[in-house]
Amino acid sequence: MVPSTQTLRIGGLTPMTTLDYPGELTAVVFCQGCPWRCRYCHNGHLLSPKGKERLPWSEVRTFLERRIGLLDALVFSGGEPTLQSALPAAANEAKSMGFKIGLHTAGPYPDRLRRLLPLIDWVGLDIKALPEDYPVLTGVPDSGERAWESLALLLEAGIRLQVRTTALPGWSSEKEIRPLADRLAALGVRNHVLQHCRMDSVLDPALEITENSPSCR
Repeated sequence: MVPSTQTLRIGGLTPMTTLDYPGELTAVVFCQGCPWRCRYCHNGHLLSPKGKERLPWSEVRTFLERRIGLLDALVFSGGEPTLQSALPAAANEAKSMGFKIGLHTAGPYPDRLRRLLPLIDWVGLDIKALPEDYPVLTGVPDSGERAWESLALLLEAGIRLQVRTTALPGWSSEKEIRPLADRLAALGVRNHVLQHCRMDSVLDPALEITENSPSCR
């Protein structure tokens, strides 16, 4: 049975932005739920599968119908959008209305991402660190392998891609940033962006910033 779009758990909607899909005027749907618990996550309210606020897809669809010809794209962000089985149906519905489809993902589900490829026009992929450094960040043993498998999948598919890494204050260019950037470049990543860590709303308020802080989103 194909999951209904109405089962998509949505924690919020940004009606218009130029920041979340480079070069496109887009709306952003924030999907509820994430399998990882990164200490520096600044979207803690979206981590639980059941958020306090729930926006039905029917309202998003009505919004999109009114924005045909005005917006270029719809981005699914989160949380982690690929956590939800209803995502392909929602993306297909938006695409059938003429919108390009963008995806923000950390790549925890390569198999689900593979099934989404025919629907996606652009991806912003979080690569948090080298694969072996992921468990201390996410709390999940094989999270690094899954994220980097998703990266390989997107590179092979040739989908327009931006890889994003968020750096903690105190990171060393030689110890943390350079090895990661070199590995990404060797794989063929041409658009790697470093982002500042937002310390005002991290998941773990006890997070300490030191020169030895591990790689982060």
